[in-house]
Amino acid sequence: MSTPDSAPFIGILLHAIGGLAAASFYLPFRKIRAWPWENAWLLGGVFSWILAPSLAALVWAPQSWSVIAEAPAAALFWTYAFGFLWGIGGLTFGLTMRYLGIALGYAVALGMCAAFGTLIPPLFDGSIVDIATSTSGQVTLLGIFVCMLGIAMSGQAGLRKEKELSADSKAESVQEFNFTKGMLVALFAGIMSACMAFAFAAGRPIAELSMEAGITPIWQNLPVLIVIMLGGFSLNALWCGYKIIQSGTLSLYWGGHPSQTEENAPRSGINFLWCAIAGFTWYLQFFFYGMGSTRMGSYEFTSWTLHMSSIIIFSTLWGIVLKEWKGTKVGTHVWIAAGLFTLILSTLIIGWGSSLGGSGAGH
Repeated sequence: MSTPDSAPFIGILLHAIGGLAAASFYLPFRKIRAWPWENAWLLGGVFSWILAPSLAALVWAPQSWSVIAEAPAAALFWTYAFGFLWGIGGLTFGLTMRYLGIALGYAVALGMCAAFGTLIPPLFDGSIVDIATSTSGQVTLLGIFVCMLGIAMSGQAGLRKEKELSADSKAESVQEFNFTKGMLVALFAGIMSACMAFAFAAGRPIAELSMEAGITPIWQNLPVLIVIMLGGFSLNALWCGYKIIQSGTLSLYWGGHPSQTEENAPRSGINFLWCAIAGFTWYLQFFFYGMGSTRMGSYEFTSWTLHMSSIIIFSTLWGIVLKEWKGTKVGTHVWIAAGLFTLILSTLIIGWGSSLGGSGAGH
């Protein structure tokens, strides 16, 4: 059940780097001033969904455009379509950070995302039976279960925080904190964001063409990402564009707005910079995800679990650094630590299970 290029623990490392990027991308958005959320989110999306994938392909996979031109229409359609649906998750995921903060928002949204995105693809294509009846597959599934447990622990810590802190305390770290609205948005974001796993699955024919065209295997998913990101950008551009036109804030991009004074006008240049940093940082998560998935061998489906757990680990750490847990009780901090430990343990178990498949011990 292995592939020649499988190296699970290298894959785990690459997924961890991607998780760090994903957990960090929203920090620059916190620096943006005098712009509505939709203005910042759309501009960040231009960098992350259009410019970054194109530049990465230009540098590491210049054949990408010819590969996309020759790809089967069905593969292009479904990759784009799942990218579009994933874009809904991306849009609502940004709102989750807005209402719940980094730590709680990531834990709730990604818990749903991990469950749907990891298990449904092998159920859909029928490979779950082979996975469940091999030793390596059983160990890998155990790792996924442990990951879900760790995500639940992180979520429990977030729920305790909600009960323990006053509204004023929560607003200090998350200005627009709204638990009910945030939980509903996070639930929906988690389900829709799982479509990224389906988009990668739909894009396999494109990845295969990439290697036939001479693209190095580790970069095979760069053309796939161009198509996925275009789908995600389409949805976000429609929604954010509508909100920007509705509120009349388009002129903010060049520093002008009826409500702005001259001293606020230069802010647009600084905001452009923060959006660019956020956008490129965001893209790095799937840049490394695409590389990491090529190293997981026959257990590529575990990539989504590894990605989710890495994001939660680093987002929880960022939540501590940003003092989002300030004022919570010792018991809550125990849940935080237990969740982190369990998530790290799950990545090791998944790596072990995947390596068993590669060593021939998986049958």
